[in-house]
Amino acid sequence: MDGMTIDWDVEIRMDDGLVMRADVFRPELPGRYPVLLSYGPYAKGLAFQEGYPSAWQKMVTDHPDVAQGSSNRYQNWEVVDPERWVPDGYVCVRVDSRGCGRSPGFVEHFSTRETKDFFDCIEWAGVQDWSNGKVGLSGVSYFGINQWQVASLTPPHLAAMCIWEGAADSFRDMTHHGGILSTFWANWYDMQVKTVQYGLGERGPRSAVTGELVCGDETLSDAELAANRCQFGDDILAHPFDDDYHLVRSAAWDKITVPFLSAGNWGGQGLHLRGNSESFMRAASPQKWLEMHGLEHWTHFYTDYGIKIQKQFFGHFLKGEANGWDQQAPVRLQVRHLKHFEERAETNWPIDRTQWTPLQIDGASQALAANAAPTAAALSFEASGDGLSFVSAPMAAATEITGPLAAKIWVSSTTTDADLFLVLRVFSADLREVTFAGAIDPHTPVAQGWLRASHRELDPELSRPYRPYHKHISAQALVPGQPVELDIELWPTSIVIPAGHRLVLSVRGKDYMFAEKTGLKLSNFKNELRGCGPFLHDDPRDRPRSVFDGRTTLHFGAEYPSHVLLPVIPQS
Repeated sequence: MDGMTIDWDVEIRMDDGLVMRADVFRPELPGRYPVLLSYGPYAKGLAFQEGYPSAWQKMVTDHPDVAQGSSNRYQNWEVVDPERWVPDGYVCVRVDSRGCGRSPGFVEHFSTRETKDFFDCIEWAGVQDWSNGKVGLSGVSYFGINQWQVASLTPPHLAAMCIWEGAADSFRDMTHHGGILSTFWANWYDMQVKTVQYGLGERGPRSAVTGELVCGDETLSDAELAANRCQFGDDILAHPFDDDYHLVRSAAWDKITVPFLSAGNWGGQGLHLRGNSESFMRAASPQKWLEMHGLEHWTHFYTDYGIKIQKQFFGHFLKGEANGWDQQAPVRLQVRHLKHFEERAETNWPIDRTQWTPLQIDGASQALAANAAPTAAALSFEASGDGLSFVSAPMAAATEITGPLAAKIWVSSTTTDADLFLVLRVFSADLREVTFAGAIDPHTPVAQGWLRASHRELDPELSRPYRPYHKHISAQALVPGQPVELDIELWPTSIVIPAGHRLVLSVRGKDYMFAEKTGLKLSNFKNELRGCGPFLHDDPRDRPRSVFDGRTTLHFGAEYPSHVLLPVIPQS
């Protein structure tokens, strides 16, 4: 079929006896081939075009190479197209995770149980008669996130991983930015998991290829479906600190030794960025590569650019090809300009030649300046309002900022806590904001960072001047009116700011907003895209108005030195 042998609904038995189901796409010629495996909840029988029509249509319209060279009959959300890989001598295995698609069981995302299932699937694939014993893991987002967890268990047949726009830290990357609850996961659960849960049966879709029910042959009641899944959003809300719940859902960096390629997105603020760069800095693997790009979240995984990189990586580690991958620079960057990207290789991350440049935040003039004398001032804003902005002078020459960022500010509140939302922005010479195509949202600022003031305690061993690392293990309440020092991590970025443009740092008490109304939506998200995509922080259970709608004051002067630290890259 389409030049492949396809085995539908192959049974894989777990250690507790539950049977998972997978589709296996393999070359027609008998033999032993390397395996690309993915394990996740989006239902292997649901076509990309059917489940995510707006994302698919935009991608193939803007990037026609995605759809070329394939019938696209087997396209699935965020996993490889087998028609692009099987002819090159790979077996592609797609497993429906426990409780999703055609695999029965209880849905509990990123749990110890799910990670062990993933481990068992890898080991099953490694010993099949069509396998050469080398299993590679591949996929975007969820299919990247869970790679970190299973790699921490060191499956014997796992030979290489490609983590494309994943996340690695359940607390910091995924669920609580700076300690502030992200509402993304609760909404994602409603839109993308409950809609393909095993047991929807006749109430769910049918595969456009096989005609089979995508969500299993059983049709369960709503009550039965609810009993077969966790309450994911509520479970996350119930764990507001970095406890064992998050630990088992996070990478164990010292245990990850497998070769990997980690690909992040400059516009992935909120999920698809921090874990990719953190992995390169902290994972124990001696063979690791970092790639950072832009554009929409799913795009480059499918473009000729992305597939070429992936095939060279997997060809080297799964096939033993002498294709030059081992000579590749450890870091490949798509450096972002206002309207285009320029590819560049680097030897390290952060970039070795970075000129760490602090811009002082001057309260008296509301300016960002390299050599400003600290002037005593106190500026206040309503946490529910638009906050304060601090503006640099026009850039004298084109200036590249590429790398992680950090800020130090001094804050007091009229209440016992405050949430700080920091937004790094670029404005044109006539003071119009310049935004960028983000992973999800088309109007994304340069960089964002978050911190709940009561979560300000730092981990001194893991903190770096350019990347403060907070413990998030307890709350230290504010004394109303008393300033405290906050070190705030802003997620990495890349931008070449043209001469005459300005850099702006906004300090707010709520999410960044490009516009009140944009009219932009995607079929798999609930909210309108107004600057932050679906990565919002507006759950009143996490942010009661009595605490987080107070008045916040920023303090400046010799006693309260404030700055933002920029990774300036000198022109070569």
